[in-house]
Amino acid sequence: MTSLLEQFLLHKYKMKQPIMKENMLKIIHPRYHNRFAKILKRAAEHSKAVYAVDLKEVDSTIHSYDLVSKLNLPNNGRVGDGRGLLKTSLLMTVLGVIFVKGNCAAEEDIWKFLNMMGVYAGRKHFIYGEPRKLITKDFVTMKYLEYRQVANGDPPRYEFLWAHKPMLKPAK
Repeated sequence: MTSLLEQFLLHKYKMKQPIMKENMLKIIHPRYHNRFAKILKRAAEHSKAVYAVDLKEVDSTIHSYDLVSKLNLPNNGRVGDGRGLLKTSLLMTVLGVIFVKGNCAAEEDIWKFLNMMGVYAGRKHFIYGEPRKLITKDFVTMKYLEYRQVANGDPPRYEFLWAHKPMLKPAK
């Protein structure tokens, strides 16, 4: 039930629709309605850990909720036109690899790690879309990553660096 509810929350976020308790209860089997608070708490905790978002109650009278990025990212963690799912987990993963590698990671190392997570260059991912474009273009354009060719690389090789954007500090 927790996984189903989490998928529902992400779908509502993607579609920019309000997240209402009455709609959440419709997707949960009636025999679990008495455990709704616990299921919602687990779904919110998992979303927080994986996507760096908090589930916030917007209006307690009608029980409406919203997902809010814990990072100070533009467009509440959405990339592109604002209709995409949260991309912050991929960004945090790439930044983590860069950090572990000493603030600079070869492109091959990034893809080796992402492949272990089921994320492949050139293959559309259900959350991230086309990850190569997202990492090498979108995150670079947004100045979260630097992507540069390694000098004297034969064949040409590329590496990623952490672009020191001040907005990457956690929100309070």
